Amino acid sequence: MIVCYFFSGLACGGTLFLDEIGNLSPAMQAKLLSVLQNRQLIRVGENSPISIDVRLVCATNGNLLQMVRESRFREDLLYRINTIQIDLPPLRDRKSDIPELARFFVDRYANKYHKKAMRITKEAMAKLKTYSWPGNVRELQHAIEKAVILSDATILDIADFAFRSEDFARVDASGGTLEDMEKQLIQTAMKKQSGNLSAVASQLGITRQTLYNKIRKYGL
Repeated sequence: MIVCYFFSGLACGGTLFLDEIGNLSPAMQAKLLSVLQNRQLIRVGENSPISIDVRLVCATNGNLLQMVRESRFREDLLYRINTIQIDLPPLRDRKSDIPELARFFVDRYANKYHKKAMRITKEAMAKLKTYSWPGNVRELQHAIEKAVILSDATILDIADFAFRSEDFARVDASGGTLEDMEKQLIQTAMKKQSGNLSAVASQLGITRQTLYNKIRKYGL
């Protein structure tokens, strides 16, 4: 019903982006195919169909053709959505995009967390470009968000980043204050490192003194 809900909201034009379309259940695939074929849907609580006129953009990191062979994705739906296909290489194969993406995310999160304008040093940017980014753009985005949250300065240097994917502690940024998220990051790292503060500081990409100051600040 989620797909139909958004389609009904875009009935008079617009763009609907479906991320990870390969994860749709068989039932939802059938509903989506019906909407695309008929260009109509019936709103919940109504009896008459309404026409829709939308642009559909889908994304997946899976192999939909292989999923069709394995009967996990409808072949007719694949043909319906695959009008124009754009293959986006992994971030490690387009490292020239990293500086622009990094600056974009720095500006976004500095604004989100009400920090002064921030920038990344040339040395740190060079390091970002040499890392393999197995988690692609999402990993880069998360690394920069974490660096912005933890930094007390307006310049992000190499020490502000952890460059091993397993070191990027997850934090729920859906709510709460900047202090709440910073505290959560530190608590997660302390738990992972069994209280070894040197290891915690290394994982978070901050100095031991900065870590001590934050531990005192949050009473950890």
